[in-house]
Amino acid sequence: MEQTTLYFADIDTPVGPMLIINDGNTVLRIDYGTFEELELQLQNWTERYIENAVFLHYPETCHEVIEQLNEYFSGERLAFSFEWKVYGTPFQKQVWETLTKEVAYGQTLSYQDIAKMIGRPQGSRAVGRALNKNPLSIVIPCHRVVGKNGKLVGYDSGVERKRYLLQHEQKMLKKI
Repeated sequence: MEQTTLYFADIDTPVGPMLIINDGNTVLRIDYGTFEELELQLQNWTERYIENAVFLHYPETCHEVIEQLNEYFSGERLAFSFEWKVYGTPFQKQVWETLTKEVAYGQTLSYQDIAKMIGRPQGSRAVGRALNKNPLSIVIPCHRVVGKNGKLVGYDSGVERKRYLLQHEQKMLKKI
């Protein structure tokens, strides 16, 4: 069986270290943490979606993504333009796609709003579970989803990160 090489790079950001995984062309994951911290989780993910995967630290393949994330954090970028692909269930993909297309930079919607948009008005919790599996942190902007009452809830990587990202985006919008 042939191996699939996945390349990775760790970067430092204002919200802590982030890990970028790609296949040489397309970004597959952006996670909070370092490769060492996430290695077991990544092995479980590849066992499910990518047969016989091996990881290679090769930051050069992640240059464009690193540049765009740095531009995002410096307030120079409102949207990402690199190629990406997600692995997940059809429902998860529907939630992630809806979120990416419907929730603008600096804006928020509730889990219930997203559930209604995808035709599952009673599916707020299912939406939350799908967002918890978001493979592209920041790019698929689950930080823009809040509780029905507007409270910052349900961010797997910590409410403080969510607060920082929302405040950052709102601050950048005021400068435009």
